[in-house]
Amino acid sequence: MTAVTALRPDALAEPTRPALRIGGIELSSPVVLAPMAGITNTAFRRLCREYGGGLYVTEMVTTRALVERNEKTMRIIHHEPFETPRSVQLYGVDPVTTGQAVRLLVEEDRADHIDLNFGCPVPKVTRKGGGSALPWKTDLFASIIHTAVREASRGGIPLTIKMRKGIDDDHLTYLDAARIGVDAGVSAITLHGRTCAQLYSGTADWTAIGELKEEVSRLAGDEIPVLGNGDIFAAEDALSMMEQTGCDGVVIGRGCQGRPWLFGDLENALAGNPLRNQPDLGGVADAVRLHGEYMVDHYADEFMGVRDLRKHMAWYFKGYPVGGDLRSRLAKVSSLGELDALLGELDRSQPYPGAAAEGSRGRTTRAKRPHLPEGWLDTREMDESWCADLADAELDISGG
Repeated sequence: MTAVTALRPDALAEPTRPALRIGGIELSSPVVLAPMAGITNTAFRRLCREYGGGLYVTEMVTTRALVERNEKTMRIIHHEPFETPRSVQLYGVDPVTTGQAVRLLVEEDRADHIDLNFGCPVPKVTRKGGGSALPWKTDLFASIIHTAVREASRGGIPLTIKMRKGIDDDHLTYLDAARIGVDAGVSAITLHGRTCAQLYSGTADWTAIGELKEEVSRLAGDEIPVLGNGDIFAAEDALSMMEQTGCDGVVIGRGCQGRPWLFGDLENALAGNPLRNQPDLGGVADAVRLHGEYMVDHYADEFMGVRDLRKHMAWYFKGYPVGGDLRSRLAKVSSLGELDALLGELDRSQPYPGAAAEGSRGRTTRAKRPHLPEGWLDTREMDESWCADLADAELDISGG
């Protein structure tokens, strides 16, 4: 794979960052790939691993679907032999089902690390009380976390949690949730510096990440690392977040879409190495072609694999002089042969376009009033009347 590796003039060498330890797992780079539905499958994780180290988490699966051994879910949690450590993210709303799902992963030796997602802001989830609305009910949240940690500990597997700041600025939950997590014995806590109401709009609040780090350190010293998530689109963003907040690592979501080499940049930056991947158009084309190969391997079907690659095209070629007609045809590609022909039309010598290829990508939304069950904010404790609706919140939705 050809790519131009260049020096960022604003990247200054810094001392090597300490390795990130999550339970008994030590990572060479304190970087975690955030689960993204339809994006972070085995093929994409494989590609990202080739650029840099870190923890590469599966797409999120629901606990109910896992316990029922849903065929798609079992495929998602499958890991290839080269994937170590094996990391699975679960989303659940019921302590019993969550415990059963964690027990399945432990007893069948399907994971080395388990993360629970409490960050999903999607209205059809929160209107039932799930996702980023759930930590408001501290009794339910505590029951889920304690049950999950207990089941994971039977296999010596670290269990971590990912969450948002809260429902909105008037109903923050992240510090209370962190205290519950520390008490339960979680191995790490990730905070996306946005509320449910913000969705993916505005700017992530890194100050909240720093406050969380201070609180967790007060309660547990350095035993439980805090990871920051939100608005990391370049290696320098990660350096800034860690410097400003004191967090122990970073979680990368939208920033790596169409830029798998970001993990190499992050590994270099966090080790004090100023080298950055700034691929010319030929380098991008090579990455797209390899991604296509891995997709075909993943699906064991050429059409299915290449079709799933289509959604990545706009991200890969963001900022590059490709042309509208070719972009359109790349977004409709149906075979590796067709992909080769289309990539062959590119001017591979076109240099890295700089800022035009960087910055925000993926989902952008406006802030919205959160959709919640009626009366949800009146009390921090669960009521039986919400239980039936809450079960419907366990949908196959990713986010956070």
